[in-house]
Amino acid sequence: MPARLLLVEDDPAIARTVIYTLEREGLQVNHSVLLGDARTQLAGTHFDALILDVGLPDGNGLELLRELRQQPRHQSTPVLVLSAQGEEIDRVLGLELGADDYVAKPFSPRELAARVKGLLRRAGAPPATAARNHNAAGNEGPLSDDVAGQRMHLHGQPLALTRREYRLLSTLLAGAGRIHSREHLLTTAWGDDSESTDRTIDTHIKTLRAKLRTADASREYISTHRGMGYSLDL
Repeated sequence: MPARLLLVEDDPAIARTVIYTLEREGLQVNHSVLLGDARTQLAGTHFDALILDVGLPDGNGLELLRELRQQPRHQSTPVLVLSAQGEEIDRVLGLELGADDYVAKPFSPRELAARVKGLLRRAGAPPATAARNHNAAGNEGPLSDDVAGQRMHLHGQPLALTRREYRLLSTLLAGAGRIHSREHLLTTAWGDDSESTDRTIDTHIKTLRAKLRTADASREYISTHRGMGYSLDL
């Protein structure tokens, strides 16, 4: 079984980014918005690691960290603190309370994934398993993602995509049927590239549509939702 993580984060956009990034690495992720729900999940489920935000609607995430380190069951569970509070005093406090790592927002999704996998390796947790993306119903569709090889296939035929186009299409495929805002697509597909803008997404969507149309002219796969973003329809 792959490693299972608990993400405690109240920002929906950040939570989607973290979940998508880690699931692409073959990890299982449970999500809590509140400390109360996190405590309930921790009491009934084994987690190989915890990603913990500091500022939560019902309290400070470091309170939960302090509690966990006082419980024999969770004394050695790897904990990565994820917070917008990037001041040195906040990092020091988190580490003194027993956090194993600290990542300040805004962050690079790829760096976060690397740090989480590093914590799991050091803790001897189960390795991640290679994951394939499916359509929204959980079944194989006409579009498939070879995550390990970073290649996309339409009806079994490989698509000639650039690295950016692959990341963008892979993001859309992972949430097929849902509307993805331009901001979300920039965060998940571009990471910490500060020079990218909404226009960057629009340009790449245009080229993606052309390549998908060349491979299958019978339909349009990417829909535009004015003022909201884009969706992939399978």
